[in-house]
Amino acid sequence: MAQAARKHQAEAFVLVSTDKAVRPSSVMGATKRVAEMLVRSFSRKAERTRFVTVRFGNVLGSSGSVLEIFQRQLAEGGPLTVTDAKVTRFFMTVPEAVQLILQASSMAKGGEIFVLRMGTPVKIIEMARNLIMLSGLEPDKDIKIQITGLKSGEKMDEELALDHADLKDSAHPSIMVLREAEVRDLEKDIMNLEILTRTAPSKTLVQLLNELVPSFTPASSHAKGTGVSA
Repeated sequence: MAQAARKHQAEAFVLVSTDKAVRPSSVMGATKRVAEMLVRSFSRKAERTRFVTVRFGNVLGSSGSVLEIFQRQLAEGGPLTVTDAKVTRFFMTVPEAVQLILQASSMAKGGEIFVLRMGTPVKIIEMARNLIMLSGLEPDKDIKIQITGLKSGEKMDEELALDHADLKDSAHPSIMVLREAEVRDLEKDIMNLEILTRTAPSKTLVQLLNELVPSFTPASSHAKGTGVSA
């Protein structure tokens, strides 16, 4: 997509990233981090297109979001499944996410990673309890909350940056800019990954991702359950 934007001289290219790209523990998070790095590398040699990344947490009401799953489980009579009682996540609404993506893209000069202020992390179990009570029911009496155990690659808490000292304010009160060192050209690495997906075992691919993203800590255990935490 970035190559197509550069070829056709699009005005702007916006990558929507995730807090799971920070100290990733899953392949999804690691590939999101690689995508951030790739977009920044494209920005260095872009003639017209402004390449920019926006990073934020979970969006309430989006497809597959925890709220959508909880509502379905509630309609089925429960239980509401949570992986761990202490798990927290950042949340924002769809209108907030859309508005801030558009705002960040209009502010971008090229190469920035914008981090949206997400407020205070929310305990998933409290969200489940509140949803049950808002439905006029009593948690653990009318509707059970089931703790299923963390899934492989899942973290207890999410972060918006490796070091909050690297975040600086922008012209918008809800948007921060991440200060990062320059990254190398990744197009050859991406081509290598593409070839390896056809020829190499998954272990080799994970090792290469780990080389590209040193903060990536691949999960070694198998999934413990199917509960929801994000």
